[in-house]
Amino acid sequence: MSRTKRIIAALLVLCMVLCFGLTACSSDGTDSSAAVPEGSAASADPTQTDMTSAPEIEGLTFESELEREYATQFNVFRYEGGYKYFHIVDGDDFLLVPEDGDVPEDLPEDVTVLQAPVENIYLAATAQMALFVSMGGEDSLRMTSLKQDGWTFDEPKKLLDDGALLFAGKYSEPDYEMLIDENCELAIESTMIYHTPEVKEMIEELGIPVLVDHSSYESNPLGRMEWIKFYGELIGKEEEAKAFYDEQKAKVEALEDFENTEKTVAFFYISTDGKAMVRRGDDYIPAMIEMAGARYIFKDVDDGSGKQTIPMTMEAFYDIAKDADYIVYNASIDSSVKTLDDLLAKDPVIKEMKAVKEGNCWSSGGAMYQRTDIAGDMILDFHTLFTSDDPESELNYITKLK
Repeated sequence: MSRTKRIIAALLVLCMVLCFGLTACSSDGTDSSAAVPEGSAASADPTQTDMTSAPEIEGLTFESELEREYATQFNVFRYEGGYKYFHIVDGDDFLLVPEDGDVPEDLPEDVTVLQAPVENIYLAATAQMALFVSMGGEDSLRMTSLKQDGWTFDEPKKLLDDGALLFAGKYSEPDYEMLIDENCELAIESTMIYHTPEVKEMIEELGIPVLVDHSSYESNPLGRMEWIKFYGELIGKEEEAKAFYDEQKAKVEALEDFENTEKTVAFFYISTDGKAMVRRGDDYIPAMIEMAGARYIFKDVDDGSGKQTIPMTMEAFYDIAKDADYIVYNASIDSSVKTLDDLLAKDPVIKEMKAVKEGNCWSSGGAMYQRTDIAGDMILDFHTLFTSDDPESELNYITKLK
């Protein structure tokens, strides 16, 4: 990039910072940032979204719709000539125009145009890194929002070490100049960006489209993983994405005829202020536990906030979980718990729980949230935990707290 263009870009960013600094609060001084949209509830058809048919686009002929089996939060419609329309529930719409293809006339203003091939992506939705790697799509990525020590698996660390991937600032404080210098063609953000809407707008003001990933609104773990098909369609890795998804799905579907053990599981972590943080009953982690053959003991807990993680006092937590057959500590969030003593040091009441007394305390490991690609393997680990006489020797992603 020329020196002149760098100066122009820097001035544009500075102007936007000043602008948003003046308008970030409402007249009464309260935060006026946009509310985070909620995911749509699944209807009788679990793959039904709010867009039931392909949009009519002048000059394009509809060809087919991407088949979804569990995902409810997106659609992909294919048109003749390689055009693709991406719809995200309660989010944005995108039209992928094939290389050297023309943008259709009279396209609605709220549809963002992407030109194939989509390259130099800034990936701030870190849970999707594993999906890109699993389908061999890491070459489409150029920047990420985590440094080496922020990753819990090896592939992105190696990409950063080799210089194939660059750290471009965390999602809430991206390096705007780097996005421009590296010719970023798309920023993929998680729903956390809704808490800093000014950042999304800043990136878009620089002429970079922003795609907000809504996979976290999928209540089925296979639905979360099925987003690999969405990204496969986006970067031209359709077959690789489907093959990987089918492999993981087969592992889970092999358990469908298994009768539930009716054993109960307390999955949680303790926050720094001493609260027990549990997942809402309709979250994907309780679904994994149920699919693996047990019952999530906080199934009916809901504080009405709409959030997937719910804080509880230790007293309320103990009243529900004291007789749980298993404790699985969420070390993906709190990595300080590596031993049973670490867990017991969190609160004295934990010592009185049935799972502690019977030696059934486990840790989910650090990669659970970043490794969207191992949903099938993780469910198999849970299944082994609930059914094996000697699970410790057979587990890959769950470890015993000793």
